Amino acid sequence: MAEKGTVLGAAVVSNCVAQLGRFGTGLHHPYYHLAIPGRKLGDISILCKYVHLQKLELPNNRITDLSCVSHMPFLVILDVSYNEISEFFGFEPPKNLKEVNFSHNYLTEMKDMSAYDALVHLDLDHNQLEQIHGLDKCCKLTHLSVAHNKITNISGLDHLPLSYLNLRGNLLTSTEGLENLSRLQVLDLCLNHISSLVGLSNLHLLGSINLEKNQVSELEECKYIHNLLLLRDLNLFGNPVQREPDYRLSVVFLLQHLTILDQERVTVEEKVFSINKFDPPMEVVAARDHMTQLMYQLMQPQILYNTTLPSNDAPYPMLVLTGPQGCGKRQMAHRLCTEFDKYLAYGISHTTRAPFKDEVNGRNYHFVSEEEFQLLEVKGVFVQTMTHSGHRYGLSRGAIEDVAREGLGCCVHMELEGVLSLKKTVFEPCLILIAPTLSDNYRAVLRYRNRYTDSQIEEIVPRIEVYTDFNRRRPGFFNNVIRCDYWDKAYQVLQRVVMNYLMLENHEECQAEESRSDSSVLSHPAAVLDPPDPLYRNYSNKSPQQLAPHKNPTELLSICKREEPVREAVIGRCPEVYSWLIRSSDDSRGHSPDPTKGLDPPGRPGSGVKPVLPPIPPGRRTLRANSPKRSPRRSRVQAGMSG
Repeated sequence: MAEKGTVLGAAVVSNCVAQLGRFGTGLHHPYYHLAIPGRKLGDISILCKYVHLQKLELPNNRITDLSCVSHMPFLVILDVSYNEISEFFGFEPPKNLKEVNFSHNYLTEMKDMSAYDALVHLDLDHNQLEQIHGLDKCCKLTHLSVAHNKITNISGLDHLPLSYLNLRGNLLTSTEGLENLSRLQVLDLCLNHISSLVGLSNLHLLGSINLEKNQVSELEECKYIHNLLLLRDLNLFGNPVQREPDYRLSVVFLLQHLTILDQERVTVEEKVFSINKFDPPMEVVAARDHMTQLMYQLMQPQILYNTTLPSNDAPYPMLVLTGPQGCGKRQMAHRLCTEFDKYLAYGISHTTRAPFKDEVNGRNYHFVSEEEFQLLEVKGVFVQTMTHSGHRYGLSRGAIEDVAREGLGCCVHMELEGVLSLKKTVFEPCLILIAPTLSDNYRAVLRYRNRYTDSQIEEIVPRIEVYTDFNRRRPGFFNNVIRCDYWDKAYQVLQRVVMNYLMLENHEECQAEESRSDSSVLSHPAAVLDPPDPLYRNYSNKSPQQLAPHKNPTELLSICKREEPVREAVIGRCPEVYSWLIRSSDDSRGHSPDPTKGLDPPGRPGSGVKPVLPPIPPGRRTLRANSPKRSPRRSRVQAGMSG
């Protein structure tokens, strides 16, 4: 039999009351605050006489009846936690009752509380409640705690002005029922069986969510709270999702606004690392690509290339057209190579995508499988690679060398990601951005090509903004920007840009120039295409050779004479003074060199290391040892082009 509680007497009350104040006319002096904790009280009926109480605290007793509260019309705060109360609000509602603590009692059912319209704070923790209801009219309730009960679903909270809600330690399996709590800021759902966060997507004021020890197992659940921009504290400790690889970085990446995850502070370094891992900027992708290709290339036998031949103060000429998919850069590149075939040739890239109807293998692309592409990559074949729309693209060193061997400049086209990777190599390409500006016109062009579905077109068109934003943020990165809303007009502008790049003039000007004896060397124009439209503006930077004084024919002839022995030395016609540059250990023994073995540097026979050549001035690089003598066309291009 349960032990009965003691009866509260007047002497105990008189010793525990506090906060004396005035009442009515000011001649009465009642006490407003009564606190009697831990006295094992069972009968508190004497409190019916204390009608002026505003704060009543009776925790840790054995109280079962609160009918005396009905006689306290001025009561504001009531704390009867850790008692034996089984009747839910078993008293007449005081008019101004704001805070009630019924935690650690024996409540089993909630009743209608429409009469308690002033209630702000309600604590019902550690009872036996199975359902939340009766709070619909509590229009001022901001703090509700019903932790450690037997609640199985969330209901009865629609449109309440709650800013704090504690539902920990219940039997909840989902967050449905919280959709309309638009003012909620702190939510505690730990120690439940929740597996989905679908009900939290509209709670835009949430700053803290505690989901510790639930059943969240998918990282995709974070998509429901991705747009909660005020969310700073998220606790998923003890959930199955923590076993996912890169769990913490994944959550930090999906929720960049977090400052605390699983009770640990999220650092700036973690946020940067998560972005670089899961959605790296194009610059980071290009840097990784360059490092990868450079590593594979260094693992191969080192040889000398035609693209690094000594030249007249200029690097190997290379023209790159870039722009969003389907803007016409491929067709323009082929037409340029046809029109300027004495100066340019097309560099054929590799790709893993399937060819379109009008594409020919070996002319537009080298179409290979994913496995073949990876094998070529490991062999160090590519200068740069990139991934776009799920397919891989790569520009091989051989494609450039095939063009350079003919004494021509290489013309290629690629997406922006590939340009960023190529810019990190030894090449110094002339970059021309082909940029559509009219979205509707661009969509019509893509539909006319009959290559893409409507969904693919809607994914392609936003790429216009990527290019324009990049050009806006990086002025001077592109040598020229050309609008291509109308193909023919755009190509005419491109034609003029390329003529400027090649330092060519129209036919009439060339004839007039040939009639002059002192005009055998063309000067480099400073700029081209600077109309009022900023999209056409030329941002090319003047290179040192442009700023240097031009050489007369006699000086150029002298330079060619000095370079000729170097060419002959590499080809094999070795003058005595240059013979040590390419002599190998096998040559010194009178044997033919083995192409599978590395060259031995002077003084170290048999080491298998490439000989270290003396430094070459900028723009005069090394060339392939077994390449044929440069054709006259190459000399003409080198003398007439600058990067």
